[in-house]
Order: sequence, then structure tokens, then C-alpha cells
Amino acid sequence: MPASPPPPDDLGPIVSSGHLASGALPALSEFEFALSMTVHAFHRWIVRGMAAAGMPDLSPLDVLVLHNVNHRGKAKRLADICLVLNIEDTHLVNYSLKKLERLKLLKGGRKGKEKTVEVTPAGEEACRRYAQIREQLLVKSVRATGADPARLSEIAAAMRSLSGQYDQAARAAASL
Repeated sequence: MPASPPPPDDLGPIVSSGHLASGALPALSEFEFALSMTVHAFHRWIVRGMAAAGMPDLSPLDVLVLHNVNHRGKAKRLADICLVLNIEDTHLVNYSLKKLERLKLLKGGRKGKEKTVEVTPAGEEACRRYAQIREQLLVKSVRATGADPARLSEIAAAMRSLSGQYDQAARAAASL
């Protein structure tokens, strides 16, 4: 049996859709595939992390909303939560808010005529337990890889910048 040829040195970008990588910027397709994998892994993690913290049956959006409302311990409006999380479909966030209120993790309030939500002591405790589990399981593991915190911040800044490009392209596509 003849020996297999050695693998090529450069297989090109790792993508899920070769037809999208054949354009002028194949690296963007590579980024999109990595982003998709990262988003799914992140969502899986936050749901399981929150379940380990004693709050099973939360969706990824429920977890993100709970942590956002817990941030800085200040009451939040629906519009502010959607803005910070970059979510256009307010009804999805509103559904999560109602679910989290039913679970007694958040409580409703008012600021003038506007409805607000704030975290309850049970919600604070769930976030605290999640943070402990995150430190133990995720942060410890990432630190062990030798990941440079400054480099992670640079990647985050680049991703925020790219999110603006995707938002602008979405607006342009909506006008076609």
C-alpha cells in the first residue's frame, strides 16, 4: 500500500461555507465560522453554568438578561437592556424579564411612567454562585492556557468594532 501524501502546509481558512470564503475577504468567513462556534459554546456554557449555580431551565437570553439587570445593582428599563445587549426584538427580552420575575430573580418597579426591573436577593445570589462556578471552571481553565488578558481585550474590541459593521450591513440589507 503506498504511503499517504503529507498534508498540505496551508489548507486555507477554516470555514463552514466555502462559497462565502471565495470572495474578496476569506478571513471574514473564517471569523464568522469561529464566531458561530464561539456563540454556541458560550450559550451552552452559560446555561450549564447557571444550572450548576442552582438555576436550571434558563435560556441563554434569560441568563444574559439576569446578569445585565444585576450589573451595578441599578434598576433597568427594557429599552436599556435591549440597547446594551444589542437586541432588536424587545419582545424576546420582555419574555425573559417576565420569566425571571416569575422565578423571583427580578422584581418590577416604576421610574415615572416607565416600568423598570431590578434584581432580587435571590437573583443576586444566583449571579454570585454563577460567578464562583465561572471562576472555578472557566477562568481557571483559560488562565492555564496562558491566554494574555491584554490580547483578550484586543479581540473583544475588534469584535465590538465588527459588530458595528454587521449592524450597518443589516440596515443596508433591510433597505434593499
